[in-house]
Amino acid sequence: MRALTVRPGEAGSLALTDMAEPSAEDGPVLVESLAVGLCGTDTEIVNAEYGEAPPGFDLLVLGHENLGRVVSTASGNDLAVGDLVVGIVRRPDPVPCDACAMGEWDMCRNGEYVEHGIKGLHGFARERWRGQADAMVRLDPGLAEVGVLLEPTTVVAKAWEQIFRIGKRAYFGPKIVAVTGAGPIGLLAALMGVQAGLEVHVYDMVKDGPKPDLVTDLGAHYHSVPLPQGGVMPDIVLECTGVSSVIVDAITHNAIDGMVCLTGVSSVGLSLPLDVGALNRMAVLQNDIVFGTVNANRRHYEAAAATLSAADQAWLQRLITRRVSLDDYADGFAKRPDDVKVVIDFTA
Repeated sequence: MRALTVRPGEAGSLALTDMAEPSAEDGPVLVESLAVGLCGTDTEIVNAEYGEAPPGFDLLVLGHENLGRVVSTASGNDLAVGDLVVGIVRRPDPVPCDACAMGEWDMCRNGEYVEHGIKGLHGFARERWRGQADAMVRLDPGLAEVGVLLEPTTVVAKAWEQIFRIGKRAYFGPKIVAVTGAGPIGLLAALMGVQAGLEVHVYDMVKDGPKPDLVTDLGAHYHSVPLPQGGVMPDIVLECTGVSSVIVDAITHNAIDGMVCLTGVSSVGLSLPLDVGALNRMAVLQNDIVFGTVNANRRHYEAAAATLSAADQAWLQRLITRRVSLDDYADGFAKRPDDVKVVIDFTA
């Protein structure tokens, strides 16, 4: 079978590789790939910024955003041939730590977890893969065109869950939400904010292309200016860019009792002038909260599936701005100005 691979630590090693069929040791459920989404994490692995091949392998199969269909399965689980499924990216550490033992591998305490297509496990950018039934989430057949968006939706499903859980520390009546960044994560975060009945404002420097219309058609407000110039003081900020200056804006520009959720992973090495004393003073006197979140567990995958099922399917399809075949993978990694989500379509 064909697979999209890299040699971790070697920039420019991205290639379409012939590989053996997945081993039965990987699990009793055989899945044919339908689609794999590309994101910044994949680009960073291709650029040799990180990435770890499975033990005994020199190559790592890419792809963590995924959608597939069950080809065969064993008795004793609730999956059937033809089911639409998404593989869960992170798997618990083998010890396991207390968090992984509770099924909350997204909160792993010892860092020994593995992740498909990222750290120690082959990804889903291959024609077929195997796994355990409990490492997959079954989707409604109606999500066949957009189910590849499930994994990025899990990231914001967890973010929103944590926001509302933390909010229970005291009175919590948020009304206004700011989302910084109108990429896939930001747009999906805005979707969940609108579904929660909140007033949502999305900030991105792009002034044309699909993003402004995607936001307004969602029923949210689009701003092509920095957050402090947007004219609102949000109760909640979801920071989805990882850009250092935008993070500072998010932390310093929110309402009393405000909450800032950081979802973007920043590049390192950039220094910004910052009055830490003033930042601390504001956070203490306003009861502010700043927290980070990454990855997701099964609970978040199920919540994300419900979010996608409840959304306007035509709107979700507009998030996928390009589909490329596996043969044209290089074109998928070549960024274009109007890209939102680029997907490798295994059926093309």
